[in-house]
Amino acid sequence: MNRPIILRDKAEEDIRDTYDYLEMDQPGLGDQFQRHLNDVLELIEHFPEMYGVIWQDVRAAQLQRMRNHLVYYVVFADRIEVLAVLRGSRDAFTWQSRR
Repeated sequence: MNRPIILRDKAEEDIRDTYDYLEMDQPGLGDQFQRHLNDVLELIEHFPEMYGVIWQDVRAAQLQRMRNHLVYYVVFADRIEVLAVLRGSRDAFTWQSRR
């Protein structure tokens, strides 16, 4: 049985900010980001341990074709919580402080 994915408020804010930024940069790029994000969230839902632990119990999944964006998440017995969706070049404190 798949565990539900919970997007924390800060992760939802990350997604909105990234979408808006990409759309301003190039129309349609935000939609492309959203599709790749949905793909990786589906993989996480079906195979939560597929991606490695990078710090404490936080895992990171890289978006396909937008490899500079990562989904940081934690697997619990009954759910998966997404802490952040950020560019990998961002300071690690940004997502670590959300744990």
